[in-house]
Amino acid sequence: MYYRVIKAEMPVTAADQNALRETVRSILERVRLDGDEAVRSYSKKFDNFEPSSFLVSDEQASQAKDELPPAVIEELDYAIEAVSAFARAQKDSLHEFDKEIAPGIRMGHRIIPVASAGCYVPAGRYPCLTSAVMSVIPAKVAGVKRIIACSPPGRDGGINPGILYTMWKMGVNEIYCLGGAQAIGAMAYGTDTISHVDLIVGPGNQYVAEAKRQIFGTVGIDFLAGPSECLVLADDTGRADYIAADLLAQCEHDPNARGCLVTTSETLANETLAQIEVQLKQRTTEAVARASWENKGSVVVTDTIEDAARYANEYAPEHLEIHASAPRDVLPMLENYGSLFLGENTPEVYADKIAGPNHILPTGAAARYTGGLWVGMFLKVITHMEVDNEASVKLAKHTVVQSTYEGMDAHRTAAALRLSDLER
Repeated sequence: MYYRVIKAEMPVTAADQNALRETVRSILERVRLDGDEAVRSYSKKFDNFEPSSFLVSDEQASQAKDELPPAVIEELDYAIEAVSAFARAQKDSLHEFDKEIAPGIRMGHRIIPVASAGCYVPAGRYPCLTSAVMSVIPAKVAGVKRIIACSPPGRDGGINPGILYTMWKMGVNEIYCLGGAQAIGAMAYGTDTISHVDLIVGPGNQYVAEAKRQIFGTVGIDFLAGPSECLVLADDTGRADYIAADLLAQCEHDPNARGCLVTTSETLANETLAQIEVQLKQRTTEAVARASWENKGSVVVTDTIEDAARYANEYAPEHLEIHASAPRDVLPMLENYGSLFLGENTPEVYADKIAGPNHILPTGAAARYTGGLWVGMFLKVITHMEVDNEASVKLAKHTVVQSTYEGMDAHRTAAALRLSDLER
């Protein structure tokens, strides 16, 4: 083993995973079969919320601004523009093409937005005000024509005013005060009052993530974005107070959030553990953050920075911070992460709130095969091809040979017909 575990996280048991899958499966199946009746039943059961309609009117949404302090409105407007600017820059990097690839053979691709998208906006323990911005803005910039958003009710029986304001400000077509696996099911299968969408995006708790896993194929999804994760990679120059603060910032999201420190310094590892205990006692969110850290937190020591990077790649965290004397020297060693934060003065919390890069990111090691939510996830790259007569003869001959060998006689015939006509 190339690393030493100072503190290990508690693993999720197979029994817990099976129970979660079955609970979500039963919810989705009932929503698929019973539609609005099931949605209403689960909303009452889980959120004690049973409105006459889950659809939020434009008038209700527009009034949310009246409940917000001017400073919060200013910050949300800034976030909308910052995320929009980043998404526009991403879209500008994509290009269609149509060119002659070989004599007489033209090929190309077009970039087309999906027709409809559903954005899940979590608002359970805390109203993360910019979550709606992160999912809706890339869809808007991509050109999606119908964007709907689902967000669960708060204790007062409605969507948090800050979240609702951003939805209204961005021009979401349909806003539903609805959460949980039942919201994912409604967007995927459709009901009498909620038309289904083509793509569902957004983070959520373990039930939302599992629901997205199970409806994939019926509709598209971005990826599995479950409880938050942060891994800090540090050398002996790291500051224990900074690292502890950044890890606890993720831990307070959810009792199932994961925080990890991998460092080349055992001294720093022990100092960080001590700092976490000190800072936990100072946090108003201690109960949640402590449960997360005690159950899901981990600290690992390696001999070299290369081994620390290797560990980080295997962990494949949602958020990866580098606290090192030369953070950019570590960058080429890293491949698997949702979003990267270089240097001790670039904490992940900036991107969580307002900076511009999307904070909806893959968790559960999904960063091994995908990046975070971006404008391209709402776009389809679809190809086309056109050949002239001379090129058709050439392609037909190749197709006849291959199809004959494969025994695919109808394929052979489709090519041979063209070959016969064109060679006359």
